[in-house]
Amino acid sequence: MSRRVTYSQLGGPEVLTISEVSEPHAGAGEVRVRVKFAGINPFDSKVFSGGATSTPQNVTFPSGNGNDFAGVVDEVGSGVTNWSIGDEVFGGKSFSGQADFVVVSASKLVRKPAELSWEQAGGLDIVGRTAWASVEAIALTPADTVLVSAAAGGVGVIAAQLAKLKGATVIGSASESNHEFLRSLGIHPVAYGEGMVERILEISPEGVTAALDNNGRETVDAALALGAPADRINTIADYAAVSEYGTSGVGAAGATSDDLASLSALVAAGTVQVPIDSVFPFEQVSEAYTQLLDGHSRGKIVLAL
Repeated sequence: MSRRVTYSQLGGPEVLTISEVSEPHAGAGEVRVRVKFAGINPFDSKVFSGGATSTPQNVTFPSGNGNDFAGVVDEVGSGVTNWSIGDEVFGGKSFSGQADFVVVSASKLVRKPAELSWEQAGGLDIVGRTAWASVEAIALTPADTVLVSAAAGGVGVIAAQLAKLKGATVIGSASESNHEFLRSLGIHPVAYGEGMVERILEISPEGVTAALDNNGRETVDAALALGAPADRINTIADYAAVSEYGTSGVGAAGATSDDLASLSALVAAGTVQVPIDSVFPFEQVSEAYTQLLDGHSRGKIVLAL
């Protein structure tokens, strides 16, 4: 038997439980990973609470939970030639990441660089692919000034740094407690809330030319007011803005495993920082999501198995 996070009704983090399930095995073209760390994401909570996501989720009960994982290959199915038992890997699988074992297509795994911590690897799949794809979606150049909301959060902190690597000037909205951290990354911090547009104009009197929205309508409206064309605003938090304003809505699906491997190399080299806000024992999965939903986390929250 093995453990897996499951839920049998929609609701808050309290619906999550650790269940004993039959140990899964790798089939043809598949690999089994013994998980060491698993990530948690706001997307997960939108699904188990029944909230809106970019694509409707058909949840059947009992459902598994989580996507991101990192661990060691411990079983290889027939026809797999690119992975061996003992390989250190990371990746993602919908509704499956929070478990002792994850069975996944061999093509979906990424090799973990030795310098990438297990905690970082365990929480990198969704935020990494989302950040990479969203930055690519708005074609940044050194001529750009880009607003990145939730710039200290899991997606935002990576996206802001990738935007800087494109040469853009980056303004990041975040809570005051994260402002000094953002400054250390070369990002101009700005507080959320009423008066944000005016505060941004103090930093950049010419406004902004693009935006990455990881927070919601406040960011989209601010970016438009500051002069960013709608087609250079990418949102992963305000799906209605795509149809209402013509913004883009590129998320994790817009990046490949090769993109994720490229990002992991940047993180391993220290070029991009992925801070770990906190690590919870697997058994405290509900508490981990409660902290995530409270907001103001810096980087990622992960589960240790």
